[in-house]
This record gives sequence, C-alpha cells and structure tokens, in this order.
Amino acid sequence: MPEQQTLVMKFGGTSVGSAEALVNAVQIIRDTKKDWARMVVVTSAMSGVTNLLLDSATLAAQGTVDSLASTESTLREKHFASADAVIKDAALREATKAEINKLILSFVDLCKAIAVLGEASPRAMDAVASIGERMSVRLLAAVGNDAGLSARGIESTEFVVTNAHYQSAHPDFKATTEKTRRILNPLMDAGIIPITTGFIGATPEGAITTLGRGGSDYSAAIIGAVLPADDVWIWTDVDGIMTTDPRIVKDAKTLSQITYSEVAELAYYGAKVIHPKTIRPVVDAGIGLRICNTFNPSHPGTRLIANVPSDLHPRNGQVVKAVTAIRNQRLVTIEGRGMLGVPGVAARAFGAVASTKTSVPLITQASSEQSICFAVPSESAASVIDALQLAFVHEIEDEDIDRVWMTEDVSIITVVGVGMRHTPGVAGQVFSQLGKSKANVLAIAQGSSEVSISMVVAAADTDLAVQCLHELIVK
Repeated sequence: MPEQQTLVMKFGGTSVGSAEALVNAVQIIRDTKKDWARMVVVTSAMSGVTNLLLDSATLAAQGTVDSLASTESTLREKHFASADAVIKDAALREATKAEINKLILSFVDLCKAIAVLGEASPRAMDAVASIGERMSVRLLAAVGNDAGLSARGIESTEFVVTNAHYQSAHPDFKATTEKTRRILNPLMDAGIIPITTGFIGATPEGAITTLGRGGSDYSAAIIGAVLPADDVWIWTDVDGIMTTDPRIVKDAKTLSQITYSEVAELAYYGAKVIHPKTIRPVVDAGIGLRICNTFNPSHPGTRLIANVPSDLHPRNGQVVKAVTAIRNQRLVTIEGRGMLGVPGVAARAFGAVASTKTSVPLITQASSEQSICFAVPSESAASVIDALQLAFVHEIEDEDIDRVWMTEDVSIITVVGVGMRHTPGVAGQVFSQLGKSKANVLAIAQGSSEVSISMVVAAADTDLAVQCLHELIVK
C-alpha cells in the first residue's frame, strides 16, 4: 500500500464500552497502522453513557436531581474501572482519571444549573451530550499510549466547525477543511495517531454542538472527506450489513458489498446500519467506506460501493439484496369523495402532520384522489389524528371528508436491491411470495429510484413476511 495513504477509523460505543473492548480497539489500531502511514481514529462515548447523561439532564430540567449522585458514581465507576484495568503506567492512569473526573464534575454542575433554570435549552443539552465522547477520547488515547502507540487525544470541537443549530448541527465544510488539515496533518506527518471525538463540533464562537443521530459516523465521514482520506472504516459490534435481522431469520448473511443507494434505503427503513446522512460526505468525495466488527476483526465486513452503472445489474441473479422491517407504526387514512379534484388537500394534510413534529416514512394515494394514506410511528398517531381533524374540521362538517382514521399497529416491510431497477417482474415475485405466506398487505409504496418496494402488514404478520421475503435473496 502506498506510504502516504490516509485512513479514518471510527469505533462505536460497544467497541470502546469496556476494558476488554478498549484493548481490542487498540490492537486493531496497532495492526492497521502497519499498513497505513497516516491514520485518524474517531471514538464514540462508551456504550450507554450518552443516554445516561441526557436522561439525567432531562430529569434536572423537571427539577429532579435526586439521581444525580448515582449517575455521577456510575460514570466514574465505568470509566475508572477500565482505566484501572488497562492502563499500567500509574502516572498516566491517574492523570487520565483526573481529566475524566473534571468532566464528570462539569456535567454535575451543568445539571444543577439546568435544575435551577427549570429548563434545558438545546445548547445546554449539547454541552451535556458531548461529555461522553470527551471522556472516551481521553481514555482511548491513554490506553493506546500505554500500549506503545504514539497517539494524541484531541477534541473535534477544535476543527469541526458547525452552525448553531444545536442537537443537529450542520458542518461548515470550508472552515472545517481548513482547520482539520491544519491541525491533523502535522500530527500524522509526525507519525502520531490523532484520536478524536465523534458526534460533536463547535460554532465559530466555540460553543459545543452535536451532529444529531448517527453523529459519530458522520464525524468520521466529515473528517475523511475534508482531509481527504482514502478510506473510512466504521468499527461496530456486528460483521457488517446483514440481509435481514438475524433475530427474525437465523440464516441471515452478511453482505460483502452494498451500494450507497441501497444502504440509504435500508437505514431509512429501520435497519440499524449507518445513518444516510453519514454517507453523503464520503460519496461526494469518492472515498471508500467499510463496516467492520471490532470483536471479529478478521471478518472482511461490508464494503459500500458507488452507484456505478455496472452495479445496477444483479450478479448471479441476485435482485433482492436485503429485507428490513419498521415496527410500531400506524396507518392513517383521510378519505372522502369531496376530496376529488380539490387542490391543496395533501399539502394541508402534511402541514398538519408536520405541526406535530412527526416523521412520515411511507405515503400512498389512490389514483381517484378519494383517499390519502400514510404511516406514522404508533406513539405519534393520536396527536396526528387530532391535528388532521382540526385542519379539516369544516370539510368533515360538510361531509367532503368522510373520516380520518387509523389502523391498529402495523409494520413496514421493505425489500431492497439496486438490481430491481432493471429486472422486470420483481414486484410480482414479491407479492407472490407474500401470498404464499398468507400475510395480508395493507398498503404498498415504491420510490421512483426503484431500489426498494415497501409494504405495510399487520404487526402480527411481521416476522412471517420478513422470513418469506428473505427467501427471494439468492443464498
């Protein structure tokens, strides 16, 4: 491999979540460094830590600080136990614990301030949420240095510049590129491995922000794109992206490769893979992306590939590549003959849904325009119904809209495969297969990209539908 190639590796929460996991991660870094002269490591918070931090802050905003001492103790125990177990150098160990303790005390102070104010602003919540990664980076860097690596812990707030949209900040790529290259390149040129925080950045004024869901993966993609790196590897606790949930189908397989458009569909429709937002900087920069298992590092994992024309045709007849399910959904239907030919009904309907801050994963409309049907998460369904009835109160009174109603719990089953785009009869195969299983399809949707077909089935039919559709995947 050429000497100056650059690799960005990101370790998820379970990959740094215990003393044993930290040792594994450091061994992976050491082994990989033999092949890559320049490397940046991005770390998540230890598993469970961010939720613990945010739950405590939420309670504090409600005036409850009784559990704060317990949270403080748990955080200290979790990080200190790993430091004590793994870092042999006493001075390094104690210095690391002192830095982590300082962060824990700052978290306690933040929660007390939130309790006094009686509210947690998005900016305050980002400050709280950042502490998990900030503790983790100190721990992983110390474990690496103790094991003989030349590593430097550095917070990504120093070079990932974002806007002030707290809790889901957007990076300023121009400023981030300049700062990232200026700060990280000299370290890598000196043979040092920068170990940095995922999930967080900072405004130009220095206020800490978080990048939202999938933020640590997104951080790795941003850093990879702006350096630029040659490859980005996401280390997690599974062998890669699977053909379906192995808890539903025991013979589910790891996919050796998947296109960017396929993985975006899978992530959107409930598969616990990298968030679609993560992919974009990598795709735009033409950089390789790989998902690997920290606990099975010899496994090749899943390689994400570009949507090039040669990949549009299925290999060995493989058309359907994966099947996924989103549970706990409700179908909401607006129906009435008075809707026929009336402009703006859909716009008003989804305006009402948007007012409840609810995401709609699937929409279908009869060609007669007499009904609009869409899925929403079950926990939001009642508030969505209320908002729609308010929005269409006059149409309901005038009987232009007959009713606004929702089903019991349903699941969205999605089959994904870029090969479906150029293969006639795929939908027929899908519905024939479902027919054999006796699973009743309540609604259907297919995007114009033709990379996926989604079906809504009753909650009780979820596993059955996934199992029968998985049989369409060539083993």
